[in-house]
Amino acid sequence: MKFSTSAILLAAMAGSVSAFAPMNAGRTAVSLAMSTEAAEEAGKTSKKNQRLDFMKSDQFYRNGFKEVRKDVEDVMNDQFKSSLVDDLKKNEFVMERDGVKVHLASDFGFCWGVERSIALAYEAVKHFPDRKVHITNELIHNPEVNDNLHEMNVNFIEKTEDGKDFSVVGDKDVVILPAFGASFEEMKLFNEKDVEVVDTTCPWVSKVWNTVDKHQKSGLTSVIHGKYAHEETVATTSFCEDYICVKDMKEAEMVADYILNGGDKEEFLAYFKNAVSEGFDPDTMLDNLGLANQTTMYKKETRAIGQMLQKTMMEKFGPVDANKHYMEFDTICDATQERQDAVHELVENADKLGLDFILVVGGWDSSNTAHLLEIPQNAGVRSFHINRAECISADNTITHRTMSGEIVTEPFILDMSKDVVMGVTSGASTPDAAVQDSLSSIFMLKKLSSE
Repeated sequence: MKFSTSAILLAAMAGSVSAFAPMNAGRTAVSLAMSTEAAEEAGKTSKKNQRLDFMKSDQFYRNGFKEVRKDVEDVMNDQFKSSLVDDLKKNEFVMERDGVKVHLASDFGFCWGVERSIALAYEAVKHFPDRKVHITNELIHNPEVNDNLHEMNVNFIEKTEDGKDFSVVGDKDVVILPAFGASFEEMKLFNEKDVEVVDTTCPWVSKVWNTVDKHQKSGLTSVIHGKYAHEETVATTSFCEDYICVKDMKEAEMVADYILNGGDKEEFLAYFKNAVSEGFDPDTMLDNLGLANQTTMYKKETRAIGQMLQKTMMEKFGPVDANKHYMEFDTICDATQERQDAVHELVENADKLGLDFILVVGGWDSSNTAHLLEIPQNAGVRSFHINRAECISADNTITHRTMSGEIVTEPFILDMSKDVVMGVTSGASTPDAAVQDSLSSIFMLKKLSSE
């Protein structure tokens, strides 16, 4: 579990690919129609530039602490690695044990962004042993990892009806920013306080922030494919001026329909009331769009939304001028896409492999893990999303999260008299040890039934 922070950052922050380059937007305070001098002046005070200034502070850390790195690597190996999963990988991702045949997805589990985030947080705790350490949110959406941080006496900032309670953060304290990032307002607050900030934000998330900054400077409204209340999307929208969030193709189609046909503005704004920037006007702010996404969304859907928006602009403004009204950058997270592709492969071969079900292991609040469940569910393959091994009970029931978000308990293995054939995968924030524990519970359940 060794990694090079500098290599990770260089790879993740590589330039994004423009699919459409707008020639003119000319609507918001910062636009392509502005003079070079005016644009440069506006850039000096952009949220991105302010964020970069925050990061230059001597009290802001992004590269970890080398003197404790070896200790942290040992701790992470002990907590998260799995000999059983290692055996599966060595055996072409297949294993038979105690009447259970397991097919492991070819891509699964921890991505390097999550691994990096955990390492930085653990290093921070060890580097500042005499300081009070806070974190602004769950580090990642995985119960074991967050439980570990609680045991390390990291204080999770309380969320109240009025927002997060930062009054508990005192002078000289340490504040960890989670993998999802922190909002511009939070970063500004900590920059003004006498605290040490350890930023574990995934570089892929930072890449999205750079994309919406380009939107704003080009006079575009950011269309963000994401869940407006998700921590990552909250952080991303905080770096926007004008934006609208769409959670799926249905909501994107509502936006496209309004662009082409207009409609009841009040009804439109009422529907998207929590998902648009302050003062949003769909009659003027949907003529020039830039697409970005929450990195944990279903990636094929993001691409489909992008294609639909492109066609919408072509229909409204004509094929020649469409590129003046729409911009798209590649903000698809490779790790998320690879895990989704691997589950698609399991689903496509479900009949050939004789799969009884597919098990998806990961936090119930994890967006990327929830999307892994959608793939077999939508294909009609029996599947379950669990967050811990304890969800599998000795009475042959399983407690799992459905696509709708409901937590239910139902009978698990339907025929104990025959061998079980299963597929398994895990979200990008799920350690291999959680997969091992879950499989061990199934092995034990089947073994006991045989005896």
